[in-house]
Amino acid sequence: MFDELDKINKMSSFYFERFKVIQGNIANVNTPFYKPKDLTFEELFQNYTQMKLADPRHINPYGKEDIVIKPLENGFLTSYDQNKVNLEEEMAKLAETSIMYKTLVEIMKKKLAGMKYAISGK
Repeated sequence: MFDELDKINKMSSFYFERFKVIQGNIANVNTPFYKPKDLTFEELFQNYTQMKLADPRHINPYGKEDIVIKPLENGFLTSYDQNKVNLEEEMAKLAETSIMYKTLVEIMKKKLAGMKYAISGK
């Protein structure tokens, strides 16, 4: 039960961090030569999986230790000053991230309410 809450907490932390990165992209929409950044869930997943190497010939599943915020290459310029931030795309990602974060918070609330109910013995 607590393991599930820990996973939900880590996932919600990821979406909170991604929300901040996307907000930074939106804030720099008029900054010349700015390239948008993003976090991907795969990077977070690699850092939190508990895989072990049984043989030195196996591929290391972890890669890098830290989550890196990478510049995105979307292949087109959205303004004359070589700024690559696409405001519509960033707003869509912001909405998606917000929905995921709010969903995880609601799931956590339900899990905690279930625990409280079980403890109360009613």
